[in-house]
Amino acid sequence: MRGCPSTRLHVTPFSSGDDYGRIVWGHRVGHCSMNQLLYGVHEATETDLEGIVAIYNDVIANSTAVFANRPVTVDERRCWWQTRTAQGYPVLIARDDQGVAAFGSFGDFRAWPGYRFTVEHTLHVRADARGRGIGTQLLRALIERAGALGKHAMIAGVDADNAASIRLHERLGFTRAGRLSEVGYKFDRWLDLVFLQRAL
Repeated sequence: MRGCPSTRLHVTPFSSGDDYGRIVWGHRVGHCSMNQLLYGVHEATETDLEGIVAIYNDVIANSTAVFANRPVTVDERRCWWQTRTAQGYPVLIARDDQGVAAFGSFGDFRAWPGYRFTVEHTLHVRADARGRGIGTQLLRALIERAGALGKHAMIAGVDADNAASIRLHERLGFTRAGRLSEVGYKFDRWLDLVFLQRAL
């Protein structure tokens, strides 16, 4: 982001007294204008679940980023959030003046114990908040958190037609590990899934 600090991101709680959000980069605190969006990334709380659900259901209804057709409820997302936090995994959000602008999390890649050092993440940005760097900010935070938990690899499963998401992951060090053809079906068409991975 032009005009914003570029040193390493550290997650810090959102400051309610700061109209522009707050980000700690190393030992520096950076402030960006509303058009140079870099809001504080912090742990989601129960009060954030409605905003998370709104983003997720919009993604389900209007894209192939999630291979699902049925909207989720706040109660379902509450169970998901409680499970993730009970496992010691983060659910992170970024806020703007409209509320929850994006959310991200990661969990076990597979249930078998041999996969215990590998996680798979999810990340979604509200439609009107895309293109302002929030996805990059959240993904960097997730990578850092996974490394701090002693994880060795992070996996992303991305719709093969989602070029923007694939570019985002590749910019942050993910490499394409494979492509599964026609494993998903939505909007009356078959969908391919691209796996990307990054060492932590």
